[in-house]
Amino acid sequence: MNYNPEIHKRRSIRLRDYDYSGAGAYFLTICSWNRECLFGDIADGEMRLNEFGKVVKRQWEQTRVVRTNVELAAFQIMPNHFQGIIILNDNVGATRRVARFPETRRVTGERAIHRIAPTKDISGARSGSIGAIIGQFKSIATKQINAIRNTPGFPVWQRNYYEHIIRNNNEMDRIREYIINNPVKWAEDENNPANIKS
Repeated sequence: MNYNPEIHKRRSIRLRDYDYSGAGAYFLTICSWNRECLFGDIADGEMRLNEFGKVVKRQWEQTRVVRTNVELAAFQIMPNHFQGIIILNDNVGATRRVARFPETRRVTGERAIHRIAPTKDISGARSGSIGAIIGQFKSIATKQINAIRNTPGFPVWQRNYYEHIIRNNNEMDRIREYIINNPVKWAEDENNPANIKS
């Protein structure tokens, strides 16, 4: 079935009026296509990356090399998904570890958001935004994985991704611990195929 914008209206899962290119910390989850276990296996509470998992790791680490305003905190590649914390820093070099919300002012009892009009890249995401960064990461990893398995154009990732804006240092510490302990808790993970209801 072809996409018809009149019938297939997609609702954004992003926070409305939030600037995802602004300085702050974000917790991300990106799932593989159909949650297929592509990236390796859990053994003895440890993730053991296969060749595809190593591509994902290498490309995620490359994210901080190609973008000077990006800092990567804890991340974990799981058999069928990826989770990590990414921090966008101010371009002037200052680091902000928790999210900054747009400035607002009251206008006749309603919130008004004032921000500069965004510049978008070819994917439609604002250049330098979380969406643009994730789009590029997924695209490059997909091409490399498909080159290895000789499946050009085959999907590796589900469309979209999940993000959570990290608002304070306590939340950052809690999420970091969750990510690090993810392999140990694989049996209870909602993304574990054994736990996914058909």
